[in-house]
Amino acid sequence: MACQTAWMNSFPIEEQAKAKEAIKLMEDARQILQELDGKLTCQCVFQLFDANTSGDNLLINGVLFPLLRQQYEHEAGKPNLCLSDFVRPVETGESDKVGIFAATIDDTSQLETDDAYRKLLVQTLCDRLVEASVERPHLLVRKEIWGYAPEEHLSIPDLLLEKFQGIRPAVGYPSLPDQSVNFIIDQLINLSSIGITLTENGAMHPHASVSGLMLAHPQARYFSIGKIGEDQLTDYSQRRGLPIETMRKFLAANL
Repeated sequence: MACQTAWMNSFPIEEQAKAKEAIKLMEDARQILQELDGKLTCQCVFQLFDANTSGDNLLINGVLFPLLRQQYEHEAGKPNLCLSDFVRPVETGESDKVGIFAATIDDTSQLETDDAYRKLLVQTLCDRLVEASVERPHLLVRKEIWGYAPEEHLSIPDLLLEKFQGIRPAVGYPSLPDQSVNFIIDQLINLSSIGITLTENGAMHPHASVSGLMLAHPQARYFSIGKIGEDQLTDYSQRRGLPIETMRKFLAANL
C-alpha cells in the first residue's frame, strides 16, 4: 500500500483522483477474477487449412473467403494492405496455409447480476479470458503443429507485445471488420462444436467469444481497413454473394 501511495503522490493533484479510481478498478477486477476461478470454462477450436489467395480473396480448402483492402491515401511508397497480401497467390502453383480459430466461454448465466458495475467488470473479464485462451493453441501452432517458428522462446511480456512471427486477426477488428464472415468460419470449423451460435448478422453468442485467422508470413502485421469507397463495397458484395444493401449495413463503420 505504501508503494501505491507513493506512486499516486507522484501525479499532479488533479490526476491523483483518477489514479485512485484506476487502482480500485484493478483491485475489484482481481477480486472478481478470483471469484470466477473454477466457475468458467473456456473452449477453443482451431484448424489449419491449405490456402492460397486470388486477388483480395482467400481460397481456404476450396472455400472463398473475401477480404477488404485499404483505399485511403498513404505516403509515397507505402502500400494499401489486405490480409490476402500475406498468403501465397494461387498463381505460384504452391499451396500455403491459413489457420482458423474460435474460442468462447461456455456458460455465464450463473454470473448474472443486477449490479451494473459488477456486470460490466464480469463481461470485460470474460472477453479478456476468451482472447487469452487462444494464446496457448496459437503457440502450439507456431512451434509444433504448423511449426514455422520451432525455436521461439518468448517471455510473457514479449507475448503480450505480440513479438512472435505472424498475426492472429480477429473478426470485427480493424483489418477484418465484416462480422458476417463468421458464417464462412462456421462452414470451415463448425462453431457449434464449442457452443457458439450466430445471429442473422453473424454476431456470436455467447457474447464472450472470438474468432479469426492465423497467418504466418514474417512481414504480416495488423492494420486498419479504414474507409472504403462505393467501388470496393460493390465489388465486395459481389464476392460475398450478398446484396449490396446488406453489406452496406455490415460495413457501415467503414463507409
